[in-house]
Order: sequence, then structure tokens, then C-alpha cells
Amino acid sequence: MRTILTDIEGTTSSISFVKDVLFPYARRELPRFVREHGREPEVRRWLDAVATEAAGGICEDAIIVETLQGWIDQDRKHTALKALQGMLWADGYRNGDYASHIYPDAAEALRRWHDEGRPLAVYSSGSVPAQKLLYGHTEAGDLLPVFGAFFDTEVGGKREAGSYRRIAEALGREASEVVFLSDVVEELDAAREAGLRTVLVDRREDYPQPRGGEALNGHARVESFAQIRPDET
Repeated sequence: MRTILTDIEGTTSSISFVKDVLFPYARRELPRFVREHGREPEVRRWLDAVATEAAGGICEDAIIVETLQGWIDQDRKHTALKALQGMLWADGYRNGDYASHIYPDAAEALRRWHDEGRPLAVYSSGSVPAQKLLYGHTEAGDLLPVFGAFFDTEVGGKREAGSYRRIAEALGREASEVVFLSDVVEELDAAREAGLRTVLVDRREDYPQPRGGEALNGHARVESFAQIRPDET
């Protein structure tokens, strides 16, 4: 049985959920969160890290918040921002402010593959804690138990072949025994260079204009997880 390694945005979940729900929530709630939790050591360390980068040292929390909100607007991949966003999103999930979106066909397939004994893992640019929050609070219920491993960009960038080699090694599998699912062709190119099998998830909800021909760059294409045959890829 091949191991399934899956991306999140545009693959198991809509691109719009992160863009239209999670990011705006973090931006909106940052002032309150910093006001209420800014003195807690785990929060303070990240706020101080932002202050050091933004102002070369200590600055008012209001300036730090404005800096972080600007980074959210820029979709900046900064460690401090990711950590603070994760804490904010945890608050939102706990309070029932939202549940994470997951495509029904993805939820069904992930549970079925897990029941079959197939190893499943996640690789996303979002932090591992954020990944676990998302899958632990989906509209289809708690999907955390189906996954055996989670990877973020600490293993390397998603468009770098070395990242996928490290993931295969961490999973204890030969690269050819791992199938990577993503909506981004450049990520699939890197995975294929590392020896992984690849499938482009080309959802019409996220990509109204179907990709084909040269745009696929030789990758298998599906519009739904129901079409994926991991051991035939």
C-alpha cells in the first residue's frame, strides 16, 4: 500500500476557507488577543521577536499588532506570525466561532483509506499545530486520527525536491511508495523529482478553468478524491 501525502488548501479543503475565514479572523482578533494574553511567556516571546524585527527592539504592542496585521495582508510566511495565528485560531475553534472546511469526497476517502490501513500524512506551508487544529475541527468531525504524520516547511520549501526526500525518509518509505496530492503543479514537479508519485487535484470550485495538456506537465489529474487510485498512480 502506498502512503498518501496530502496538501491542504485547494486539495482537501477550499482555498477560500484559509483566505476568507482564518486570515480575517486572525487579523480582526489580534488586538484583543494581545491585550488579553500579551503578558503570557509563550505569547510574549513571539511579540518580542516581531518587535525586534520591526523596530530593532522594544516597541508598543499597538505597533506590533499593526506590523502583524500588515504581514497577514502580505501573506508573509514568518515564524512569529504563524505561531500567533495558531494560538488565535485555537481560540476560534475552541469557542466554536467556525469549523474548518473539508470537501466531503476528501473526508470520505481519508477515512476509507485509514480504515484500509493505508498510511496518511500531511504536508502544508501552514504550521503543524495549525494543521492539527484544522483537521481536528472540520465540518465532517475530527479527522486527526486518520493521519500518522504532519510536516510543514521546517522540512523545506514545498517546491524543493529535497523536502520530499526528507519526508519519505521520515515516513520510512521509499520515495516511489509515496503519492503526493496537491493543487499546485510546481509542488508536484518537486515531488516527482524526488521520486514520489503525484496527482494534481484540480477542483472546479477552486480552479473553474480545468487544467490540461502542457499545464499538467505530465501529472495525473483528478477533480475529486473519489477518482484517486493510490496504488495505480
